[in-house]
Amino acid sequence: MTATGSWIPALEADAPDVVACWRSLDAESPLRSLRRELRRRVLAGSAPRILAQQEAVGDALERVLRSLPERLLLAPGGEEDWNVAQAFAHATAARRFLAKWAALDAGAEWPEDRPPAVTPSVPGRADASRDELLTLLDKSRRGVREAAVRIEGHEVQRCRLEHPLVGRLRCGDWLLWIGVHDCMHLEQLHRLLDTDAAATAHA
Repeated sequence: MTATGSWIPALEADAPDVVACWRSLDAESPLRSLRRELRRRVLAGSAPRILAQQEAVGDALERVLRSLPERLLLAPGGEEDWNVAQAFAHATAARRFLAKWAALDAGAEWPEDRPPAVTPSVPGRADASRDELLTLLDKSRRGVREAAVRIEGHEVQRCRLEHPLVGRLRCGDWLLWIGVHDCMHLEQLHRLLDTDAAATAHA
């Protein structure tokens, strides 16, 4: 991860908590630093504030997706061996389902018989079009809004959702974490755009 990039200041102005938590992953002990930032920023009643920041992150994802030349949807996406379409669809699924699962626990609707299992390395379809990816993003944004309403008042409640890399967080932490995950993908996409622009300029 890098903390440089022209897209970061604009996002930081509208989503300061998200960007601060993302920056914390540069620390020597990233998970400890991340948890410390989440504890500072996720408080009782903070779901509406976090949702407003997630809306800004959603806007940033839409802008970068619309700015990508169609051919770059098939380019390496910066994660595993996935292309951009696969990585972007993965990001929208993470937004939707992590928020939904945290909301289920917050609303005392945790499915005890079939608890959700987080599998972070699941790509989307390799040939998804821009319009299809925009539809997935819109669906994820609706899901995050619905989840935020249910999480409000339960932000500091311990959540049973467990991530193989992050572990367990509080319900409101998950609402903020999805923006941190989005920043990882935003960085990849902006780096791809910059590389492509440089190659085009020197062609």
